[in-house]
Amino acid sequence: MAELERVVLATHNAGKVRELAEPLRSLGVELLGLEAFPQVGEIVEDGTTFAENALIKAATVADATGLISIADDSGLEVDALDGRPGIYSARYADDLLPMEGESRDMRNIRKLLMELKDVPYERRQARFVCCMACVSPGLYEPEETLVVQGIWEGRILPSCIGSNGFGYDPVFADVVLGVTAAQLTREEKMARSHRGQAVQSLIACWPEWRASLPRK
Repeated sequence: MAELERVVLATHNAGKVRELAEPLRSLGVELLGLEAFPQVGEIVEDGTTFAENALIKAATVADATGLISIADDSGLEVDALDGRPGIYSARYADDLLPMEGESRDMRNIRKLLMELKDVPYERRQARFVCCMACVSPGLYEPEETLVVQGIWEGRILPSCIGSNGFGYDPVFADVVLGVTAAQLTREEKMARSHRGQAVQSLIACWPEWRASLPRK
């Protein structure tokens, strides 16, 4: 049996590693998370788009480990807010004082709903976006990298429904299914979500992209 190629997923989240590990293993890849590489410090994400931030993370980790790296960046875009919170989704409400017992996710939702309070439901179109980037050490030209994207269209509800998921899931309604992202099981969410779409695109594009790179 051929030896598996070690590839780093730029995350400390073991769940994300498990999510990609099995399908990539069938393509000859052993996927590792950042816990295996303590030399990788904090990464400054100063890009202006999801794709730029994913490429920054992937290139930084590739440089630090000497291995091919995969990274993702994702967030919520709301049409009525001119695309906000966008790349700042995770820290959108950091300018607000937290209420007692309020999590960061709930503070972000509180700010989002305040900004949309006068916007009717039919104008609350929104989408989750996920970009995944793959980079090999030293090969950073656009034609040498692989970037894929997934988009999940929906609308923002005026209040939270559901207890699954995280982030903006309780107020993001999948208009096709008629439920929020927080009402879906993990498997149902992966079948519909922006991240699930990006993962499937990455897996489909991986063999051709990898074959285009020089073997080390």
